[in-house]
Amino acid sequence: MLAQTGKRLTTRITDHVQEKLQAAADLVGATLNQFVVQAALEKAEKLIESESAIVLTRRESLRLLEMIENPPPRNEKFLQAQARYLGLKNDAGSTA
Repeated sequence: MLAQTGKRLTTRITDHVQEKLQAAADLVGATLNQFVVQAALEKAEKLIESESAIVLTRRESLRLLEMIENPPPRNEKFLQAQARYLGLKNDAGSTA
């Protein structure tokens, strides 16, 4: 299962929650601690994976590829922002 690292996680739970978690742990043949850690780890992995990926429809992905291959012309606001950025970048480089 998980290697023992000596780290401890402590939490307070109600009797009802402990009974339910213990019943689930018993069903899979794990200790309560093993079950809780494994369940939390699985949840964390799913959450990290779902927050690390952007899911696009086929239409959205084709539109993104089209915009990458044929970007729209730069407007005045973009050019002003680019000039400000380059100015700030040059100022930061000259003070280093």
